[in-house]
Amino acid sequence: MKALVTIVRRDLLLAMRRKAEILTALFFFVIVTSLFPLGIGAEPALLRKIAPGVLWVGALLATMLGLQRMYAADHADGTLEQMLLSPSALPLLVLGKNIAHWIVCGLPLVVLAPILGVQYDLRGEPLCVLTIGLLIGTPILSVIGSIGAALTLGVRGGGPLLSLLVLPLYIPALIFGAGAVHAQIGGTGAEGHLSLLGALFATSLFFAPWASTAALRIALE
Repeated sequence: MKALVTIVRRDLLLAMRRKAEILTALFFFVIVTSLFPLGIGAEPALLRKIAPGVLWVGALLATMLGLQRMYAADHADGTLEQMLLSPSALPLLVLGKNIAHWIVCGLPLVVLAPILGVQYDLRGEPLCVLTIGLLIGTPILSVIGSIGAALTLGVRGGGPLLSLLVLPLYIPALIFGAGAVHAQIGGTGAEGHLSLLGALFATSLFFAPWASTAALRIALE
């Protein structure tokens, strides 16, 4: 666990030196989610209907902005090779990098989501369900995105390829996350969708670091 905490602290310190990249993802999320009410109009019923999908897609795209840099800098300066030779388990170190990525790119989106949800006339329980869903779902985006980042490490033009690899894997989280809010608005309850989202989170948290580790070993050979 000491190695895990060390990796998280190191990546957070490095991220604080690149504040512009963090702010870019946040501004992207705010701008994308704010454009839809301006373009569609101020019809409350329509805004409530599209709110979950728009906010989830905005969070998904904003999270992807930092994926390509998750391993690129460490690969360029030889840190990944040192991690591979470390006595600590590489999946644990990969998990630490995933946690740091979520704290930098995912957690701020969860904090901003209730504020942005108000402009879609989301209030009360639907807004709480949206926030809880993003709190469970954004770590899924980070750990699954880590697999794509590892697979495209060192590949020329890896950005578009990363998107093609990762976006289909994000679909279940998008369906369950947005569906939870729709179910809450419809009065059927969001517990089932949130339970499935939680199961997806637990599964991806266990398997994704191992898949990322295998991809990193291939990239470093």
